[in-house]
Amino acid sequence: MRILRTLLISQLLSAVVLAGAAMVILTMYTQQQLNTSEDNAKTAIEQILANHITGDGKVLSRQLDRSFNLKSLRVSQLDGTVLHEQNVNGNKAPLGAWLLQLFGSEFKPQMLRNQEHNIQLNYQLDFSARLEQFQLMLLMLMLLPFVLGWFPVLLSKRSITRSYRRTTSAVNDLIDRFIQDPQKAEPNWQKIPIEFSEINTALQKLANYTRSQYNEMASNANQIAEEAYKDSVTGLPNRNRFVQYYEDTIRNNESNDFGVFAITRCTELQTLNQTRGFQEGDGYIREIAELIKKLCGGYKDHRVYRLNSSDFGILLPRITPKEAENFALQLQSRFNEYQKSSELDSVAYTGLVCYESGKALGELLAIADTSISLAQTKQPNAWHLQKESSGLEMASGGYGNQNWRNVIDDVLTNNRISLLAQLIQPSSRSAKAYSEILVRFKTQEGQILPTASFLAMAEKLDRIVAVDRLIIETALTTIKNKNLQDQYFGINLSARCVHDDQFIIWLERRLLKDAHIAAKLVFEVTEFGMQQNLKTSKRFIDMAHRAGSRVTVEKFGVGITSFKFFRDLKPDYVKMDGSYTRHINEDKNNQYFMRLMIDLAHRIGVGVFAESVETQEEKHMLESLFIDGNQGYYVGKPAPL
Repeated sequence: MRILRTLLISQLLSAVVLAGAAMVILTMYTQQQLNTSEDNAKTAIEQILANHITGDGKVLSRQLDRSFNLKSLRVSQLDGTVLHEQNVNGNKAPLGAWLLQLFGSEFKPQMLRNQEHNIQLNYQLDFSARLEQFQLMLLMLMLLPFVLGWFPVLLSKRSITRSYRRTTSAVNDLIDRFIQDPQKAEPNWQKIPIEFSEINTALQKLANYTRSQYNEMASNANQIAEEAYKDSVTGLPNRNRFVQYYEDTIRNNESNDFGVFAITRCTELQTLNQTRGFQEGDGYIREIAELIKKLCGGYKDHRVYRLNSSDFGILLPRITPKEAENFALQLQSRFNEYQKSSELDSVAYTGLVCYESGKALGELLAIADTSISLAQTKQPNAWHLQKESSGLEMASGGYGNQNWRNVIDDVLTNNRISLLAQLIQPSSRSAKAYSEILVRFKTQEGQILPTASFLAMAEKLDRIVAVDRLIIETALTTIKNKNLQDQYFGINLSARCVHDDQFIIWLERRLLKDAHIAAKLVFEVTEFGMQQNLKTSKRFIDMAHRAGSRVTVEKFGVGITSFKFFRDLKPDYVKMDGSYTRHINEDKNNQYFMRLMIDLAHRIGVGVFAESVETQEEKHMLESLFIDGNQGYYVGKPAPL
């Protein structure tokens, strides 16, 4: 609109100047024509006056009136006697007359005298018709500026409007493209009219500048995003990236993807931070991360994440549980080597779980977390693989920590446990053995809870001491009520209880209360549990001996300090880990190791049992190695106490 207004003003000014010049020329021309007409009329009137002989004023007046347009006429004698006089209302074009007067033309009355005929004429010519034509032409010239000014503007308006619309469309197209995808935005510059070339150039500069700014911002945004998804200590992607990848790639994947997910928990981090400083702790985390990454390098499409300060998440797509077990064994072996070089009590524990497309992430994490709890009940750096079809029905059924807490509290409050016994069969009449008491936990509906999961969650939720107290109370009451005081029974204790001073005080008082039953009890504690604190472990064994009970170290042979037990703790029995007894009839190395351990134990008066004996061949081989007793499904299955 500003362009149109400017154009209109310029056109009007040009037209006004042109019209003004034309008016001056027309006025001068009209003035010249009127002057000529006036002179010619004067000459003609003189000729008529010279030829007039009658002296009659009226006759002369009619003759002049017929020949000329007169505004006024008076015929008189030379002495002033009026012979005839007339007036005519002429000159009806005041604008034209005013302009002529402006330029110096005044058509004044004229006077002619004829001495011969004694006549004097006073007349004034009437130019009304001429002035009306002149005025009409003046009016046309006055309208001409508006015609000359508006007409080009109206013609230009359509062209300018089209150009404006094309330019606006191109600019809008540029903006829309940049909003949608600044990287690929490239408007059609040909749409912008050539008369707007400066706008075209400015827009191209703006487009290039905007694109460069967008690229810079996108680069910075990507860098910030990567930093937000990266762990600063290890350089690994963090938990947020793991959640994003799992939900986008596995949870919502329709291709039935499967594999194994593992969480490796660095249990020594807090201890290192407190005793050696945070730099040592960070170094420990970085070395564990390197061990995991190197081992995972042999698995296609693997992914490693740092989920939190102490946990690493590992995704191994499209591997079977058997391959996962091999991975876990290699990982444990590397952790054992690192433990020796770093002088740590342990390095890390790993919980593994099979997954498939569609499985909820919370469910997967809960099962893996419980698997770690199970792994921590074994030897240092142990692992536990939770397959889809076994074991953690409660976890896979959506039981979180709060649900487990409620279930455990219900079991404790209502004594929802039942006891079974599995015989350890003596290899000879002179050998002493016992039946191990096994526990089954139940829900309100009578459903049997997975024992390993229950104990692992009780440990995690700080209920394990109460659970062990319930088991001991129930076992003592059952033995008393069923008159089983003449039999020997083994009761499992958690490592937490063995190192809990309040529990040891309670247990000693409880055993002294039923001393005749206490003499028939054997408390089983894992080798790993004993290793956690040798001083408190020895104090527990001494207390049990004072009460007349005995102690068995189970899962024996997997720790790196096993031989110290014979010298420092001197338990009554050791129960060899099942990894040594499986297929021992075919494994010469295990035969040699078992023979060595049995001979050493017997020299200091410690009995040796074997667990997980499943075949006749295994039993015969163990008996040939002078084992004191065998336990397993081949020897005897668990039965109600």
